[in-house]
Amino acid sequence: MDKTMKLDAANYKDLLKHYIEKPNEQSLYGAEQVSKSFISNNILPEEIINLHIQALSELYPNLSEEFQHSMDFLLEAMISYGLALQEYQALREEQMTMKSEIAVAANMQDSLLHTTKPEIDGIDIGVISVPAHQMNGDYHHFLKGKDGSLGIAIADVIGKGIPAALCMSMIKYSLESYPEEAMDPTAILKNLNRVVERNVDASMFITMFYAQYFPLKRTLQYASAGHEPGFFYNAEFDSFEEITAKGLVLGVFPNTDYQQYEKKLDKGDMVVLLTDGVTESKDGERFIESEEVLDVIKQYAYLPAQEMVNNVYKHFERLQDFQLRDDFTLLILKKDV
Repeated sequence: MDKTMKLDAANYKDLLKHYIEKPNEQSLYGAEQVSKSFISNNILPEEIINLHIQALSELYPNLSEEFQHSMDFLLEAMISYGLALQEYQALREEQMTMKSEIAVAANMQDSLLHTTKPEIDGIDIGVISVPAHQMNGDYHHFLKGKDGSLGIAIADVIGKGIPAALCMSMIKYSLESYPEEAMDPTAILKNLNRVVERNVDASMFITMFYAQYFPLKRTLQYASAGHEPGFFYNAEFDSFEEITAKGLVLGVFPNTDYQQYEKKLDKGDMVVLLTDGVTESKDGERFIESEEVLDVIKQYAYLPAQEMVNNVYKHFERLQDFQLRDDFTLLILKKDV
């Protein structure tokens, strides 16, 4: 027993004696101070019980046998409790270390996957991507071509956490490394599929929708690798239609081809791209319907695109009591001229 513990033990014994003989607040305050010393010196519960038994034995050598047995029983119970407490503290320290490392990884992810929303004449762009937890399993990216076209990628990793973040970093740098002449949607998905199939664990799949918008022709070319269907808003008929695009998720077979589609945009038309964190939002225990998502988007259609996506996100955040169940990414292109 070190010097500090000896002093605490002597002090504890005196406080106990005083309290038994004359119970008062002063003795209880002293016990509180000794307890703080025990905590700061990592004294285990069974050691405190043992200290109590020794103090009682010295103060009252003629304690009944039944009482001594009861204290021994308490000591055994505290030994088990103390072991469980040590395991809990060790796990808590590991958890704190892991949380700290994940926070660092999340900051790195923000930096690595950062993309700048471009300014394109005639197109208003709004985008919001919010992770359900610290790491985001969704991804979006913009690329500007030398021909004035705009590349738009939105993706979702089947699998979350740090592996998903690392996977998305690989996708981003693959995207940016492709030559200008290989930027059409089918070529992009075909090349990315090979990268994912060769480099990503077989248990992890990636869905992606890739589009290329040509401002002068007002056309949007696109292809999908198993991604959540988007929606096209036709301003003339004031109606939404699903953007149909078939294609296998990235990473299943090495030589997968993708089909390309095209859509012309007129003034007021919108293209809505999203991840399943939007369409699988829940109202209580009920999954919302796609029509409900479109109704909310239409409700804010009079706003600039960025304000639209911000308000739609706030709507579904409130609906889920401010606790997202999945990563939420919503991207809207609005033809304003």
